[in-house]
This record gives sequence, structure tokens and C-alpha cells, in this order.
Amino acid sequence: MAVEQPNNPLHGIKLADMVTQLVEHYGWYELGDKIRINSFNTNPSIKSSLKFLRRTPWARQQVEELYLETFVKK
Repeated sequence: MAVEQPNNPLHGIKLADMVTQLVEHYGWYELGDKIRINSFNTNPSIKSSLKFLRRTPWARQQVEELYLETFVKK
């Protein structure tokens, strides 16, 4: 049974969707300036970025925070 999370604005949003939307909005160059990780700056791809973000909690947190600031208006 799925647990409802009414206060979590990221509930139901996949990490891949977040990265894709951020890349479409900012582009790799600007995204790499906002979040300083190699997978955004050196040979960027969605696949390599997701692999890194899934293993690195601090980087994933930065992506989630940027996503919220950019797309989820309070």
C-alpha cells in the first residue's frame, strides 16, 4: 500500500524527470554552473548524471533544491 505524502512537493516526481526538465530549462552549461558536478560539466548526459546522483546524496539534494526553486512555486 502506497503512503500518501501531501506535504512533500517532490512526491511522485522521478529523478530522471527532474534532471531532464532542468536540462531543458537551463541547458547543460548553465546547470553545470549552478551545481558544480563533473557529470554536468564534462561530457554531460542524463544517464551519467543519474548514475552519479543516485550514489551521491549531497548532489541529489542540490538537484532537488534547484528543481523546487525553479518549478515548484510556493
